[in-house]
Amino acid sequence: MSTFRSLRIRNYRLWAAGALVSNVGTWMQRTAQDWLVLTHLTDHNATAVGIVMALQFGPQLALLPFTGLAADRLNRRKLLMATQAAMGLLALGLGLLTISGAVQLWHVYVFALLLGCVAAFDAPARQTFVAELVSEAELSNAVGLNSTSFNAARMVGPAVAGLVIAGTGPGEAFLLNAVSFVAVLISLACLRTSELFARPRAAGSRKSSLMEGFRYVWARPDLRAILAMLFLVSTFGLNFPIFISTMSVSAFHGGPGQYGLLSSTMAIGSVTGALLAARRAQPRFGILMVGSAVFGVGTLAAALMPNVVGFGIALVVTGVAAQTLTTSTNSLVQLSTDPALRGRVIAILLAILLGSTPLGAPVVGWVADTFGPRWALGVAAAGLASAAIGLGYLVRYRGLKLWREGRRLRYSVQPVVGVSPEGVTVAAAKPDSVSA
Repeated sequence: MSTFRSLRIRNYRLWAAGALVSNVGTWMQRTAQDWLVLTHLTDHNATAVGIVMALQFGPQLALLPFTGLAADRLNRRKLLMATQAAMGLLALGLGLLTISGAVQLWHVYVFALLLGCVAAFDAPARQTFVAELVSEAELSNAVGLNSTSFNAARMVGPAVAGLVIAGTGPGEAFLLNAVSFVAVLISLACLRTSELFARPRAAGSRKSSLMEGFRYVWARPDLRAILAMLFLVSTFGLNFPIFISTMSVSAFHGGPGQYGLLSSTMAIGSVTGALLAARRAQPRFGILMVGSAVFGVGTLAAALMPNVVGFGIALVVTGVAAQTLTTSTNSLVQLSTDPALRGRVIAILLAILLGSTPLGAPVVGWVADTFGPRWALGVAAAGLASAAIGLGYLVRYRGLKLWREGRRLRYSVQPVVGVSPEGVTVAAAKPDSVSA
């Protein structure tokens, strides 16, 4: 089965090309923004970086009553054109302020908050818009390729940003990001609307529709477990702008070039994880547990590395695990959710993935400032607790059993044969085995 099979579809190919260019610009801005705050506007204050992250991702939670419903009710293509244009203008504004020398820390806070508000509407629409570009059979592959694009850009963007910052300054990186949004706007304008896959529209009042989404998730023990696992990892583990910037500056005494290179190094693992997710025909719950466990071990290893080379290697492993978890979660949730509720459920997922940052980032930043960046990385070992939640779900709802036969460890689990708003239906257990 081809890893890149969704690219045979014209609409998806156009969207992917525009998104890749825009994603490179987005990662350039994220890298330049963190560096601006850490080295230009403060004296290596990791807490300030955490506050910026909190302001940028907090609206995912605050605007949750509106963002998912907008993705389910409005024309997603037109909504994306509006949000992408707005984010381009915000990047332009921050870039002009920075180049002029007038930028202050509170300016960055305000722009981070505004960007977060726009991105809160953009994210669920962008994630679920993929279902209009490809058939249901190709959805898992398309989601995986989307993540590959995002993380390929994550590999290129920070490295380019490091060169731009070293050569001219962070303001120019913001301006380049503003220009990059033109690519995705052109791709959206060139899509053949007649070839988009139809989807059901949400009906009912805003309040009842929102509560319907929460009730749907609460009635599904599999979704509850998945989102709880994601919450732990995203709150305490996915704070790598803080981890990498503070380790680069404080532990390894590097400059912007090293910071950009380390960010790109982690992206190598992320791209690998996304490609592996795209290659799988169907995502499975077990892979979420493996991703969580490896993520926890990988962050502990990164915290203990004595030099920048070892730290970079640990980041690759952590990147594979993080992307395996997040991409497989996205695919699994989309494929198992009622299409009429998909926007609201994905909004809840994204609110947890991105909106939990306001809870974790300031805490992680405080730990880095008070005890050092290595201790902050230790907090990210919450991935091990996430894996324990997944194990508990399999034991309680899927009848997981383990036993040994000779030198082999065998297990059985009841496979899901159907899902509904009332819960998960399982069949009789079918044993499988792994080597001891």
